[in-house]
Amino acid sequence: MINEYEKLLAGLDDVDWASLSHAYQSAEDVPGHLRTLCGNDDEAREQAFKSLFISIFHQGSRYSASPVAVPFLARIAVAGPAAAREDTMWLLTRLAVDWHDEYDVTTGINVTGWRAAAAEVGPEDLLPWFEEQVAAATDADQRAQAQELRDWVAAGNSPDSRWSALQSYDAVLAELPGLLVLLDDADARLRTRIAYLLAWFPEFNATSLPRLLALAAREEDSVTAATALLAAGLVSPVSTVGDITPYLDAADPLMRWAAATALIRLAALDEAPAGPGLLGRAIAELAAAARSPFDRVTDYCDGDLHAHIERTLHSLPPGSDPAIVRETLHACLPRIVWDSSGSRTRRAFEKLFHAPQPHPAPRYADLTAAQQQLLHDLAGHRHAWLIRSSADRLRELGLPHTQEALQSFVGAHRGA
Repeated sequence: MINEYEKLLAGLDDVDWASLSHAYQSAEDVPGHLRTLCGNDDEAREQAFKSLFISIFHQGSRYSASPVAVPFLARIAVAGPAAAREDTMWLLTRLAVDWHDEYDVTTGINVTGWRAAAAEVGPEDLLPWFEEQVAAATDADQRAQAQELRDWVAAGNSPDSRWSALQSYDAVLAELPGLLVLLDDADARLRTRIAYLLAWFPEFNATSLPRLLALAAREEDSVTAATALLAAGLVSPVSTVGDITPYLDAADPLMRWAAATALIRLAALDEAPAGPGLLGRAIAELAAAARSPFDRVTDYCDGDLHAHIERTLHSLPPGSDPAIVRETLHACLPRIVWDSSGSRTRRAFEKLFHAPQPHPAPRYADLTAAQQQLLHDLAGHRHAWLIRSSADRLRELGLPHTQEALQSFVGAHRGA
């Protein structure tokens, strides 16, 4: 342990970690992992981060240890070893919002609805039911198991994921005032990470909104600036249309995309508050981004620009130009950067390949541009499971149905 970082973990040993849980039962290992994050062994630090990630945030689930770890993680993010700070911000973001929220939501988090749902499944509401299960148990083993669950709920826990996730979200919310210093950090990656985190906290917008707009205005790194601008659009009220509109004329296409996305979100709140002309400009900017994607993208929608554009267009208020919307959705259709459920990939096959291909398989160059793009994206996709889940459809179409075969097919024929 490096002495200069000991103060970041003040109070760590005062926590009864043995009484808390994570994905692998007892959370007694959490303090050791947190200490290792502040150590000088890079390999051990990396392993500690992975262990924390899969235990206190396991496949989207949060546990009783998750919110308790948040204050220590926040201190490390602000003043910990340089090698640990960005990873720690990633973990704080995951503890606040599940990756499914980050991927699927383009109009901001509905915290009001989340709180209402969580209130219905809180420990105080569920405890009577668990007490009934204890009373109804017919044998000693069943009664012991029911009693254990009843005591766990009586201690302030809920088995419902909406409730447990909200506890971590609120723990991160409480740390946001201290994390704001990262907006002025020398490392652009940390400025990006805090801007992205703030996008998921509309309840904090009185404090965060002016700072996000200021960061977007002064920031030289395009990804950081675009992240901050869209974050401002996701947490802001309709009255900020005037602050965001000038960025539709920015030289950087990534900033224009962020402004357009933010303005469409605001239009959905109030049926085009700035008029149809401005909404049309925003839609046109998304169309341009879909046709000519950027070399660098933000983390919204897990970096999947075309999926994000799709979801933004689907949130449009009634009366938007149907022709340009259809054209843009068609441009997005074959672009598969990340597809958490496989639904976009299935839809792309359905729309782009209407019948089995002739045997033997056609040359890559004989396919339409959209068909080529879909197969190209799948051939180089980072998750092999997506290709495996599409194998039957590829086989039906007479096309290569493994990632290796697709890579060979695309590579051999691309220039033919």
